[in-house]
Amino acid sequence: MTDGLDWIGLSGKRAKGKRPDYFDDPAIDRLMSITMALVGEVSVLRQRLDTAERLLEAKGVVSQAEIETYVADADAAYARGVMTKAYIARVMRGVQQAMEAMAVDEKPIEQVSRDLRES
Repeated sequence: MTDGLDWIGLSGKRAKGKRPDYFDDPAIDRLMSITMALVGEVSVLRQRLDTAERLLEAKGVVSQAEIETYVADADAAYARGVMTKAYIARVMRGVQQAMEAMAVDEKPIEQVSRDLRES
């Protein structure tokens, strides 16, 4: 794929302004950023694989150009959307569980243990 863009040069560009901090440790923020970039790459690979599978099923043989120019019909686009949502949900489940735990007003385990010993 030769589109004339310097992807390596572009990868070094930085957004203006301060990056948001989500965690107390900046290393965890960087790790999350790297993880989410990889999630995006895997998602694209899954869609390309879906394209190759659909074209192979329909034609028996497929070229790289056919994969590059393939446009999913409504049914394929819907199936891909469902697949992507399920994938993202699986990847983000740990974060989701942590957020759910923060939203629930539960006593810390130490307090529960102390309460049980005292009763």
